[in-house]
Amino acid sequence: MEKKRVLLGMSGGVDSSVAAYLLKEQGYEVVGATMKLWTPKSINGNLAIEDARKMADKLGIEHHVLDFEDKFKNTVVKHFIDGYYEGITPNPCVFCNKHIKFDIMFDKARELNCEYIATGHYSRIKYNEETKMYELIKAVTDKKDQSYMMYNLNQEKLAKILFPVGEYDKSEVREIAKKLGLEVYNKPDSQDICFIPDGNYEEFLNEYSNRDSKKGKFVDSQGNMLGDHKGVINYTIGQRKGLGITFGKPTYVIDINGSNNTIVLGSNDELFKTELIASDVNFLELNFEELTEPLKVEAKIRYSSKPSEATITKIGENRVKVEFVDSQRAITKGQSVVFYKGNKLVGGGIIE
Repeated sequence: MEKKRVLLGMSGGVDSSVAAYLLKEQGYEVVGATMKLWTPKSINGNLAIEDARKMADKLGIEHHVLDFEDKFKNTVVKHFIDGYYEGITPNPCVFCNKHIKFDIMFDKARELNCEYIATGHYSRIKYNEETKMYELIKAVTDKKDQSYMMYNLNQEKLAKILFPVGEYDKSEVREIAKKLGLEVYNKPDSQDICFIPDGNYEEFLNEYSNRDSKKGKFVDSQGNMLGDHKGVINYTIGQRKGLGITFGKPTYVIDINGSNNTIVLGSNDELFKTELIASDVNFLELNFEELTEPLKVEAKIRYSSKPSEATITKIGENRVKVEFVDSQRAITKGQSVVFYKGNKLVGGGIIE
């Protein structure tokens, strides 16, 4: 019987290398693919490609380099830069999954005669015999779970995606790599955003945006002027330190307004809210039109937050209101709100 071919995104790290091994063990013919994404001058983007190629050789699999540099720069990076200047804080990983990893990767898979695509993400896909639907389930360990990034998937894509390491703990994945003699077994996890590995957003935006960050005014929630700020890109919701201005009491950024270049400051209490509006909403198991009744879920307002009880109500075309039982601190425009029922990912959207 001919083996089914799967196109595996290989980053040169331990997760995707072990994913290649696990897929081979499961009887797939694995084709490794490393995406050449845009990298700033300060980073050597070829190192990941070299590591991935080495791992593919060691595991005896075919390897391709896919040049997505222009597409990545013109979608993911542009969206990130534009967002910051508008006073929102986008999540580029969510955007990349939607437009690159789980979009044009499928086109490449077809070109290379691969029936499936796979990645080293910590997440699981299960087929529910009763509902005849594919479900996206959190990884075995909450600590590494990456399902939050996947809410833009649909049934058609879920049927063709494999997440081999989702059933394992990170320490087990490293152990497998060590046993196989893969030298990436102790390679550190990638942190932060791939195109800003040092986490210095301001420096990145100043260097690559070709725009000036205009100074503007700090105001309070009534609109009273409080002083000058050094440009909206330099602040985040919930920030307290580095405001360059003191008030004799703890003061936080509670809103950022790119259109009139103001930053609203207030107390910690003013950071807590019980509702938000989200747009670009996608559900994995139902069409948006089918959301006729309020839906009870657990919702997360950022990757690292705990899920919290909430009710979703449709308010327009792919827009919902999310009302939380417990107030949430520092709800941030541009981040994703993601909905769960227990361990199952239901959907998500972008916070307006």
